[in-house]
Amino acid sequence: MTAKPLVGVIGVAEANENERQMAFEVGKLLGAMGLGLVCGGLGGVMQEASRGCQMAGGTVIGILPGGDKEAANDYVTYAIPTNLGHSRNMLIAHAADLLIAIGTGYGTLSEVAIALKLGKKVLSYRSWDVQGVSPCQGLTDIQTALAEFFGDLSTKSLLFKDK
Repeated sequence: MTAKPLVGVIGVAEANENERQMAFEVGKLLGAMGLGLVCGGLGGVMQEASRGCQMAGGTVIGILPGGDKEAANDYVTYAIPTNLGHSRNMLIAHAADLLIAIGTGYGTLSEVAIALKLGKKVLSYRSWDVQGVSPCQGLTDIQTALAEFFGDLSTKSLLFKDK
């Protein structure tokens, strides 16, 4: 059995409105493309990406920093409590085939660095300007990069255009 591709959406829990909206749209895109979403399972960027993915029929895996499954946001399909704190960022980077960074928190920066060290592709939207990260100006850039990376998974991927 070939495992379903996973995309890590990483970003701040205290996201601004623009970051939350982009995370939601990215989540919808991932769900529509049939890609699984892995994230930290909490609020902000993680919650909005989870909400968008779930609304589009996708699967969301939340790798939680604490030991309580109930801490996961309401849109997580599978909550994995770790009791690892920030070290859980390593698990997210390892689990994802590709990561999308939204915003500039230090936890996000650590996940970006780990992913790059592992040789993973990292896309960013208004996130850290780090060598090896592919900046995206909007949802169309993200959609194009996902299609190039994963191939044409579904014609559903053509549903979303930047506003």
